[in-house]
Amino acid sequence: MIRSMTGFASGKGALGPHSWTWELRSVNGKGLDLRLRVPDWLTGLEAALRSQMTKALSRGNVTLSLRLGRDETALDLVLNEAAMGAALVAMGRTQEMAAARGVTLAPSSAADLIAFKGMLEAGSDVDDPAPLVEALTVDFKDVLAEFVDMRQAEGNALAEILDSQLRLVSELVTQAAELAEQRKDKMADTLRENLARVLDNAQGVEPDRVAQELALIAVKSDITEEIDRLKAHVDAARSLLSQDVAVGRKLDFLMQEFNREANTLCSKAQSADLTSVGLELKAVIDQMREQVQNVE
Repeated sequence: MIRSMTGFASGKGALGPHSWTWELRSVNGKGLDLRLRVPDWLTGLEAALRSQMTKALSRGNVTLSLRLGRDETALDLVLNEAAMGAALVAMGRTQEMAAARGVTLAPSSAADLIAFKGMLEAGSDVDDPAPLVEALTVDFKDVLAEFVDMRQAEGNALAEILDSQLRLVSELVTQAAELAEQRKDKMADTLRENLARVLDNAQGVEPDRVAQELALIAVKSDITEEIDRLKAHVDAARSLLSQDVAVGRKLDFLMQEFNREANTLCSKAQSADLTSVGLELKAVIDQMREQVQNVE
């Protein structure tokens, strides 16, 4: 159910003489950072697009680019009658002057006249941004939906990876618990030796201080709490992965807790086999942290 923070989508559209191309992409980010590149003269468009993106996305550095073009040949052209009238008057006078001098001019066509600069002008409503802004706002919904779908697909792949890593963590925690159980007798002997050493050097030492030292020795060899917390973290991570909300920040914090317990387990191991399991556990947790950095 989780989504990735990386994604890409593109789209094209057109309205009248205008055509456009969308490009929407994102990478990892601590929060939601939206960077929009749209023409300034399209009043209200950026605010509308930003609103859509804010509702659909929670995290990531997201960049949206809009490339807008206009086909001048498709414009609604209007005849400049004043310019045409002046041109006709000039042509008539030109013919009169030519005839007076015995010069015969070739006939002119309407196409020749329209070709003159200023004869045709764009309709007055062609640059009204409102219809274009509305069309772009509607068209962007499909691009954003495609973008979200891609992030969801990436998230599904991430979820599978994280789930397999959590299974491995769970197996390693079980191994650590079994090794801790197997070493109980040895640890009991070690504790007795440490206890004797403390008592031998406890002459003149207050009983409370002796009790503190003995408790410290016991704590340093017991990994029960670490095992229990690691199991709880595995359950918490699986619960987060099943939620249909942005859980990236919570998973990132949970990875820190995983790492803390694994470090403590290694420091308390006092066993080559248990240390080996602890190191393998740390390696898997580091791999998980790398994957979690992509989760929205």
